[in-house]
Amino acid sequence: MNKKWECYSVDEKQVEIVARKYSVSKLLARILVNRDLIKDDKVNVFLKPTRRDFYNPFLMPDMDKAVNRIIKAIENKEKIMIFGDYDVDGITSITVLKKFLLDRNAIVSQYIPNRLHEGYGLNKEAIKKIADEKYQVMITVDCGISGTQEVEYANSLGIETIVTDHHEPGEILPNAIAVVDAKRKDNEYPFNQLAGVGVVFKLIQAIGIRLNLEEKEYLKYLDLVCIGTISDIVPLVDENRVIAKLGLKLVEVTKNIGLKTLLEISGYKSIDSNTISFGIAPRINACGRMGHAEEALRLFLTENEQEARDIALKLNEYNKERQEIEKRIFDEAVEQIEQNDDEKQVIVLGKENWHHGVIRNSIF
Repeated sequence: MNKKWECYSVDEKQVEIVARKYSVSKLLARILVNRDLIKDDKVNVFLKPTRRDFYNPFLMPDMDKAVNRIIKAIENKEKIMIFGDYDVDGITSITVLKKFLLDRNAIVSQYIPNRLHEGYGLNKEAIKKIADEKYQVMITVDCGISGTQEVEYANSLGIETIVTDHHEPGEILPNAIAVVDAKRKDNEYPFNQLAGVGVVFKLIQAIGIRLNLEEKEYLKYLDLVCIGTISDIVPLVDENRVIAKLGLKLVEVTKNIGLKTLLEISGYKSIDSNTISFGIAPRINACGRMGHAEEALRLFLTENEQEARDIALKLNEYNKERQEIEKRIFDEAVEQIEQNDDEKQVIVLGKENWHHGVIRNSIF
């Protein structure tokens, strides 16, 4: 396959101006110019974002409805179920929302579908269990936007659903109390590339504003929001860059015992996006892939140092097991290809004992 490189033509005069004006290197100045970040407000947000650079959360679709229903549930002591995904984005989303709601004295629990047996997203069997346990409100995080039938089923069982998601919606939105997703066609929010945990952050920010809480009550979760955002490989621009920049500073001094322990065990000396992408994310994702997502959640929720260490060591083992299985599958796939003499443009490979949780995220 021939590759063709295409390079930006750069306005070197503009680069010189930006470099001098903001006291940055020419390399960084070129990046700013190429991204059309040459006005003071945009440059400042890129170079030195602050908590003042977050957008108004109430600009998100249905945010007002979601906030009102959650506050009502808290005040009326209704049982709230958080339904999330099993990857890093989903785990951090559940953790942030649950911790925030518990601090508001909410009655809240969580449900994570087993990747190997239930697959991704809402499913009717899980919703039936949630209804049987008398939960009145269900909040989806990092999923739910495609669950039109499942939300209707929840409605029939008396569960009111709030969907928070960042995936592309279909032609028909779920018939939920609120559908908070900046990718909706009627969206007016200035940025639609947030991770699922980013949407959750906007939700707790909105609740915080409505309840007149101090900013620290939701900003303190930026370490976990940052972990989920970087791990989900969303573009680190605009509000995501603010989350990542401020969040990494909090990760360095995190008060989350589980995260602190996992950082120590991973062996990384400095805290940056590479530490998250290659040290933290694989260990958390390995739990979900191997069918043990609840372990990662327990790690972030625990207040016990010994428990945190025990779980972090388990995550290490799950990751090693995932790596071994991935290598075996890869070797077997290569062997199948080499045994096939026909020259074909497309080759479909498969084997009965290949681990579903591993092959879904493997590229050969």
